[in-house]
Amino acid sequence: MVKLRLTQTGTKNRKTYRIIAIEEGKRRDGKAIEILGFYDPLVTPPKLSVKRERIDYWMAVGAQPTPSLLKLLKQP
Repeated sequence: MVKLRLTQTGTKNRKTYRIIAIEEGKRRDGKAIEILGFYDPLVTPPKLSVKRERIDYWMAVGAQPTPSLLKLLKQP
């Protein structure tokens, strides 16, 4: 099963995140099937950039987003 989730990038005190599609059993920073966007929580306002059509595609074929990613996607 494919999951849509966040993976950490950036340095120790300057974390950013990528939104990825990945197999469910893989490690958090394992090789992704596809990179779908990124999220930077440390700028004001937080920057969220996503490929909405690709996220919709993965959800249509059965990928499950994590709760934290669902919160991000529901923000205006």
